[in-house]
Amino acid sequence: MTDVQFRTTGRAAHIVLNRPKALNALTHAMVRRIDEALTDWERDPAVETVVITGAGERGLCAGGDIRGIHDDARDGDGTASAAFWRDEYHLNARIARYPKPYVAVMDGIVMGGGVGVSAHGSVRIVTERSRIAMPETGIGFVPDVGGTYLLALAPGELGTHLALTGAQIGAGDALLTGLADHYVPSEALGRFVDDLAGTPVGEALDRYVKPAPEGELAGRREWIDSSFASDTVEEIVQRLLAHGDPAAKETAETLLAKSPTALKVTLTALRRARRLGPLERVLEQEYRVSCAALSVPDLVEGIRAQVIDKDRDPRWSPATLEEVTDADVERFFAPLGERELGLAGSGISDEVAW
Repeated sequence: MTDVQFRTTGRAAHIVLNRPKALNALTHAMVRRIDEALTDWERDPAVETVVITGAGERGLCAGGDIRGIHDDARDGDGTASAAFWRDEYHLNARIARYPKPYVAVMDGIVMGGGVGVSAHGSVRIVTERSRIAMPETGIGFVPDVGGTYLLALAPGELGTHLALTGAQIGAGDALLTGLADHYVPSEALGRFVDDLAGTPVGEALDRYVKPAPEGELAGRREWIDSSFASDTVEEIVQRLLAHGDPAAKETAETLLAKSPTALKVTLTALRRARRLGPLERVLEQEYRVSCAALSVPDLVEGIRAQVIDKDRDPRWSPATLEEVTDADVERFFAPLGERELGLAGSGISDEVAW
């Protein structure tokens, strides 16, 4: 049984992430095979639409293989993780620019790397079961796979809120924040996907798209926008605690449990992403940040606490926001020289592409 399956049915080519026991988490080999398939289908006039789904009932994809990243950061020299991210981020950019409709079925859990292979697509479907998140700050990491690009484009400060807290959102909020385009009830997904074999995407959408259930973020915009507008994490926490809404106080407590370094780097990355322009330039920044994360203790410690030992008691270093200096943050953005990702400057537009 292969970790990712490919098939063509009529006009539609299908990518099926096939590691259901691992919630379809991406490996380096899977990323490479998906990229090869996209190359073939781009050149095949018989393929009109590409569809990505996940095997099993739990979700599309829970992210990358973070156990492997943990081991590489702890025991290796980081080259395996850097090579994985290089190919993964190139794939994310390719999906965003793919010349044929790329239909991402974001059913169930879609997190981290799962967002990278779906939310850059041209047609992004959510259901009542969708749970979407970029939870990286909880493992001492920073949103990547173009996540800081997507979240920087969200209305107001909703993206800042999601990036720092790692909160999961459902279908209505995914539509509100721009992480998805259409709502299709899960019971209709099979028929929708089957119809793509002989029906253009637009016609199939007309048949199956329904109004999404109402989300939660719209009702929280006032305190989210006012609190997360600050350019320091310390002030964001202070504003949340001073607001008076119990949900704001709970959010402050959530932030204080995350990696202080990851929080500060994430906020800086988001603010810079707003000014960088197209996705490719943001991915360049994310690659620098991800590679730098391999050499600080919080990534290994965060994965240990949340995924390996599961004691949920990470010992962050530095332990408080106040101890994380501007220099600590800035080192994550240092140029990589010959090791740069190599996406920017490839004839792309200076405009933010959406």
